Amino acid sequence: MAARTSGLIANVSLASSQRDYDITANFLHHRFRIVRQGTDGNLADAETLARSWQERGASVVAVTGIREARAVGLYHGDLAALEKVRRAVTDTLVTDGHRLRDILQEWAIRHVQTEMPGFFSNARVAALGGANHDRTVRVLREYTDNITLADPLLRFDVPARLDAVTALAMFADVGALPMRVLPAPIRSRIGMPSFINNRLMARTSAREADVVVATYEELTGFGLEDLAGKTLVTASIDDERLTELTSRGVDMVIDATPQPFSVTVNAAVLEALMMASVHESAILSDDDLLDMITSAGIEPRLLFPNGPKRKSRFAFVIHPLSQENFTKVQPLRTITMVTPAVVTDAIEKMLAYAPLFVYSHITGIVSPTGAEAEGWLISVGGTPKELMAHSPEFTYARLLAAAETAQKLGAQIMGLGAFTKVVGDAGVTVATKAPLPITTGNSYSASGALWAAHDALDRLELVERDGHGRLKGKAMVIGATGSIGSVCARLLALAADELWLVSPESAKLLELKSDIESEHPRATVHVAAIPDAQLSEMDLVVTATSGAGKRVLDIMAVKPGCIITDVARPLDLSPEDVAKRPDVLVIESGEIELPGTDVHLGDIGLPPHVAYACLAETVALALEGRYETFTVGRNISWEKVKEIYQIGLKHGMKLAAISGVNGVFTDEDIAHIRELALQRRAAAR
Repeated sequence: MAARTSGLIANVSLASSQRDYDITANFLHHRFRIVRQGTDGNLADAETLARSWQERGASVVAVTGIREARAVGLYHGDLAALEKVRRAVTDTLVTDGHRLRDILQEWAIRHVQTEMPGFFSNARVAALGGANHDRTVRVLREYTDNITLADPLLRFDVPARLDAVTALAMFADVGALPMRVLPAPIRSRIGMPSFINNRLMARTSAREADVVVATYEELTGFGLEDLAGKTLVTASIDDERLTELTSRGVDMVIDATPQPFSVTVNAAVLEALMMASVHESAILSDDDLLDMITSAGIEPRLLFPNGPKRKSRFAFVIHPLSQENFTKVQPLRTITMVTPAVVTDAIEKMLAYAPLFVYSHITGIVSPTGAEAEGWLISVGGTPKELMAHSPEFTYARLLAAAETAQKLGAQIMGLGAFTKVVGDAGVTVATKAPLPITTGNSYSASGALWAAHDALDRLELVERDGHGRLKGKAMVIGATGSIGSVCARLLALAADELWLVSPESAKLLELKSDIESEHPRATVHVAAIPDAQLSEMDLVVTATSGAGKRVLDIMAVKPGCIITDVARPLDLSPEDVAKRPDVLVIESGEIELPGTDVHLGDIGLPPHVAYACLAETVALALEGRYETFTVGRNISWEKVKEIYQIGLKHGMKLAAISGVNGVFTDEDIAHIRELALQRRAAAR
């Protein structure tokens, strides 16, 4: 539709005059001349300009820029002085744009949360500029409690407390009276310590933040340099400023102010245009503003200065698997080295009650898709022995405390590692009560177990495959009715001619056998309560129990060249047992290489860049932006095993070099195992 009318919109700003413009443009089927004039912080000039544009027939005068001018040091007076400029306009409409700005700020946050679900969940937010971003902060509080305000009064919620108690508010007004009657330059000098404190507070808060809420002028005024990897929630960003933010490594810019013109405008100009577009009434309700936003086809801008990417945050709970792990943390390393065993036993008992702590900060995880993730390993002190000595509720309480810590750190999902994921109901209770999504990682553990076994079979070259890649031999799953074991059994039914399922839970074992046979009619499935009778015939054994030190199998009865994939945590086979059979390949299953060229995990007993599959599942979900309870309970679905495997591949995860109880197996190690196995087989003939 052609433009029908014309009008004049004047934006008088106390901010810099370097961003002035004078354009003609169409908006809501009307044609307008839009002019911006900045006064570089001069209040008197702003009043004069406002009167001048009124006399020149402006349809609406937009008065802005006082906060921006003060942020960069162009203006040192009271923010309330902007009202003097507004009062200079007596015969025409005037606005500061705060109503539309509030709507746009809220819309921008909700728009991002809809487009990128979970983006602001538990995000660490630093908000600069106080009340300038009140609506943004209020909406963000729906998604995260990790918000720091650079203004000390706002940080401690002083305005709300004064409003709630009339007497306090009256005393505060009386106390502030001497300051109000002082000239602005003197007030500015007196307020300088507060300004310096705010500046230091802003820098500290922004350094640890994931999201910074600020205008560009506030960024400049606070002297913030460390913006790399952060999301900036702001307004009215032009190309020049975007280039500067690009050079400072900003990940994403959320510009709450739509930009429909060739120049960059603020919310007050857009609100002025909407007011000027209405003939019958200049009083616009929020609904009117929303209708006009829709009619104009404008929306917040999501800008990716350094290319599309998303940075997610996760936490993962670990604990010492044995007393040997005490040597990884000071001062326990020193204490355990110089104390007798009885003292170390006492330390082990006490650590079950010790406060949890952040063991390491994980950085450098970068997916080929551009997604990034950082995380924290949170340690609870109990060894499996001590966790088993307490009720499940004891461990639940520890894990819920860890979840609260993870939430404060900004994590959007938390994984349970080692024995914490098998205690009680295997994460169900924790997932129900925790303030963030929980996953045990068991889906990826099952996938990783078979992944490693498949690779080991190819490298050892002792078992033939048919034309479809199926193992022409026998496989066994010990602990087949458990959470990981049942899924491993279903996977092996696809890959082996003959499968033995071992578990003392007879009824569950028979049900599992029936399910597998109905799903895979080609599979030959047997069951047993213990593995001993058939163990010597197996080419592949997967142990997936939660025996925590109990004898699972007699390794001396295992077939030479057999591959044992130990999925259990803690391990089913001790280093001493493994050492008895150098002709058997015993794999500590679940090691996944994380994507990224400079991944820092901390010492978790694996090579650099390598994580247990349960940890890798948490990382994969974070990279995918899937902040949801994914794997909990003792029944793992085959669909989720396949899904997490595909997610891992998408984000560049690979099976790590096969590791055993003594570390990574080299090609020479595997060749030596093969040679010994062939020798023992030959000797047995």
